[in-house]
Amino acid sequence: MTRETVFKYAKEKYGTIPDHPWKKYPKYAILRHLKNQKWYGAVINIPRNKLGLNGDDAVDVLNVKCEKNLAILLKDNKAIFSAYHMNKKNWISILLEKAENKMVFDLISQSYKITL
Repeated sequence: MTRETVFKYAKEKYGTIPDHPWKKYPKYAILRHLKNQKWYGAVINIPRNKLGLNGDDAVDVLNVKCEKNLAILLKDNKAIFSAYHMNKKNWISILLEKAENKMVFDLISQSYKITL
């Protein structure tokens, strides 16, 4: 899974164009609802060790909102982690290089619905 695949899915399904609100972090992209501007996803590029993994090379991560109980069940510290820089009870971080497309698409859809 790549960030481009996430962006393509968000555009085709929801009409979302990624927003890049921070000049300091040009690789950070926010996925927002068109009507209420609430975030339903954030694609960020962070050092691998911020997820508790070995190495400091940068990796693409997608933060999405999900139900608290589901977040607990999904976290495997391989593809899904406690959210980086977000509320860890309601958000998860998905390491895109390790995640399957269908799972990512399902989690994006769920996040979109939760944040309406």
